[in-house]
Amino acid sequence: MSVVVRFAPSPTGYLHIGGARTALFNYLFAKNNSGKFLLRIEDTDKERSTSQAIDAILQGLDWLGLKHDGNYILQSQNITRHAEIAHQLLEKNQAYLCYTSAEELEEMRQNAEKNGQVFRFKSSWRDKKMSQSSSVKPVIRLKAPLEGSTIIEDLVQGKTEVKNNELDDLVLLRSDGSPTYMLAVVVDDHDMDITHIIRGDDHFTNGFRQKIIYQALGWNIPQFAHIPLIHGADGAKMSKRHGATSVIEYKNLGYIPEAVRNYLLRLGWSHGNDEIISDEQAINLFNLASIGKSPSRFDFAKLNHLNKHYIKNKNNEDLIILVNNYLQHRITSENQQKFLKIINFSKEKVELIPQLAKICEIYQENFREKINESDQKIIDEKKLLLQNLKNLFLDIQEWNHDSIKNNLDVFCQKNNLKIKDFGIALRIALTFSSSSSGGIFDVIELLGKNEAIARINLAL
Repeated sequence: MSVVVRFAPSPTGYLHIGGARTALFNYLFAKNNSGKFLLRIEDTDKERSTSQAIDAILQGLDWLGLKHDGNYILQSQNITRHAEIAHQLLEKNQAYLCYTSAEELEEMRQNAEKNGQVFRFKSSWRDKKMSQSSSVKPVIRLKAPLEGSTIIEDLVQGKTEVKNNELDDLVLLRSDGSPTYMLAVVVDDHDMDITHIIRGDDHFTNGFRQKIIYQALGWNIPQFAHIPLIHGADGAKMSKRHGATSVIEYKNLGYIPEAVRNYLLRLGWSHGNDEIISDEQAINLFNLASIGKSPSRFDFAKLNHLNKHYIKNKNNEDLIILVNNYLQHRITSENQQKFLKIINFSKEKVELIPQLAKICEIYQENFREKINESDQKIIDEKKLLLQNLKNLFLDIQEWNHDSIKNNLDVFCQKNNLKIKDFGIALRIALTFSSSSSGGIFDVIELLGKNEAIARINLAL
């Protein structure tokens, strides 16, 4: 059997981080089995679906590097097909026209609540051949089996059984002729030859109802794998109050896709104690059996740790492209070599791309920033030394690392000093902070002679 999976988001907002993980698991399962990873946009709810949301989903998947096979499918384009299948079931007497009004349904629901009962609708129209009503437009309901049980051998949750008398005759086609989610999903998954349905376990109970539709139609039933949801650190379902939830928010915050992929992979799936898992390893190792049954807790500290690892190991030229998104004055081809050096000695120390951009910004001409109070005290104590260093810099002819080091070594010998006697004060004067990265000789060289002298003047 050739594996075919799908990611099927509703375009009612951004691509949620939980949806991104579902897409990743589908993608990896397809790649591991040399199968297909398809994308279907479930846009039948026209009031809530927007083209902007579709774009957000596509952008999120593109940024994550989860490329789907072929063109994506819009569910709304299959509405005629959905209705056709509902009428087929009606003709086979596996569905029926139900004329129960919305008001009658609500009254039954309220009565059940008053009596402390779980509301399970049983239609009086189930076995009537013809309608005696003219005022109510009927819905088409599935004739669900009344006896026995429905079993799902879920590839994550295991075997689960539900008695059929606990399941309603679900609506397939509404009174306005529009298909319900339950029907549309089954028809589309069948027509797309989906073999495995990998999705969040908030859809778990839907699986039983959908299996009944498959059985009524005599279609092959895909295998189900329901993944536990992602929770925040407090154990509650992941939401805005836990921090970023949109995939694009993570991009804007300065996370890189390799790190997010690695983190989402490890959020509910494991391979021993491995933390760093490359894309190639993920494809080779991924399987549904290693997905846990319990919800995962999102941990920004762990994500930041992974992001730091991937930034540290990323190509410097690629980092410049990312850094430029956060700079007011972009790095150009003329000054790229300078910033490649800055990125090379700075990237090990940062967790997020904006932090790296901040370091690069310090080395741009005419950058100025207020020095904090404790650092200013260090400057004040070393003003005479800084004045002498400025004079030294004015006399340096060849402005490169070795020449600067040699001149400072001679300066130290003449004045019976060590670099540590003025290094912090000089770093503060040049970078406006005692905690900036880079060796002091590199900092002086990369700022350039004129800028270094200008900054010492400012400090003085």
